[in-house]
Amino acid sequence: MTRFLRSLFGQVVAALVLGVAIGLLWPDFAVSLKPLGDAFIKLIKMAIAPLVFGVVVHGIVSAGDLRKVGRVGLKSLIYFEAVTTLALALGIVLAYLFEPGLGMNVNPASLDGAALAGYTSHVKEVTSTVDFLMKLVPTTLVDAFAKGDILQVLIIAILFGSGLSLLGERGKPLADSLERITEVLFKIIGFIVRLAPLGVLGAVAFTVGKYGVGSLKQLGMLVALFYAGVAFFVFVVLGTILRFAGFNILKFLAYLREELTVVAGTASSDSVLPQVMRKLERLGIKDSTVGLVIPTGYSFNLDAFSLYLTLATVFIAQATNTPLSFGHLLLILGIALLTSKGAHGIPGSAIVVLAATLSAVPEIPVIGLVLVLSIDWFVGIARALGNLIGNCVATVVIAAWEGDIDRQRARRVLDGEVATDTAELLEAPIADAPRAA
Repeated sequence: MTRFLRSLFGQVVAALVLGVAIGLLWPDFAVSLKPLGDAFIKLIKMAIAPLVFGVVVHGIVSAGDLRKVGRVGLKSLIYFEAVTTLALALGIVLAYLFEPGLGMNVNPASLDGAALAGYTSHVKEVTSTVDFLMKLVPTTLVDAFAKGDILQVLIIAILFGSGLSLLGERGKPLADSLERITEVLFKIIGFIVRLAPLGVLGAVAFTVGKYGVGSLKQLGMLVALFYAGVAFFVFVVLGTILRFAGFNILKFLAYLREELTVVAGTASSDSVLPQVMRKLERLGIKDSTVGLVIPTGYSFNLDAFSLYLTLATVFIAQATNTPLSFGHLLLILGIALLTSKGAHGIPGSAIVVLAATLSAVPEIPVIGLVLVLSIDWFVGIARALGNLIGNCVATVVIAAWEGDIDRQRARRVLDGEVATDTAELLEAPIADAPRAA
């Protein structure tokens, strides 16, 4: 037990249990602990943009062949579209099989839309494909880093890395300097990660203290169905995909247990992005592949989010007695494919993107979003977990597709033959990361 509590995983689990207990016993005090969770996530986000820039630039320069970088990017986008389409379709199937909203008989006129005011102002950010594509282009180099927009930073990093790679030997001193700066950032993240137990304690205590378990009762069927859907998608769909790549989903999840526990406590996959990138490198995947797939996936490969998008849309239609034809379902699927790509980085992204999706289907009352506001945090935990797992699986699959993974090392790591403590990995030099043959 002492050894377990000394590990980061053990400390996070203990903090999670303690947070639940404080939330149940002293709810008022628990609510006051919210800054602990918020501060932890802000500390992580502080370093993400420059870290992604450094990792991607280093990966492109290390790869040498720019055609290979483009090939990895194209394969990633193809994979993302295929898998998120499966997730969107699964959400519709689950909603029609189990009908979680049937019998609620909610009159849209009786719903108070005041609670939606803070979300609807962002709807325009995701409703237009052209606007979304334009949003990918940063106003200035500094602006992208100041806002922490990962996609914009990724585009800058790809351009910068490509230019630096073409300089050859003349660009080597700058490439070496960027590598050292990135190592420093990883060490900073290593310090912050040791605060994860406090962040989880604050986030969990606040949630339980403010909302309580009772807030799940009214919409319990939707919450339970979504969690079951995410579990099915992870273990069956992603498990099968990973099996074709030659790996076991259970061993893979056990390898990521520390990161998954932090995500479960904070309901944010951003909180573990740097750790996950380093862990995937230590699994034997080339850093150039990790640097391209993971940041891109955070905006283009939101598997659990996509599942929730269609499930919640059909749930609202059922709850408000809105009949949907097969044509409506195809429209929802098509619109969701576009709106889901603009989710990352928008405040209250799930509600905002749901509003954008419903706006494109006039038959479903947008005011029905009020029905799912109270459970957004609880389903947000499963969304964050499913999204993270989906992106990690995508990285392994694309690396296997490209031959960018050392399979022998990966199996040794997943079998527990190689020690992989998260804090130690973050503090290790980038040069120590294995390279695939």
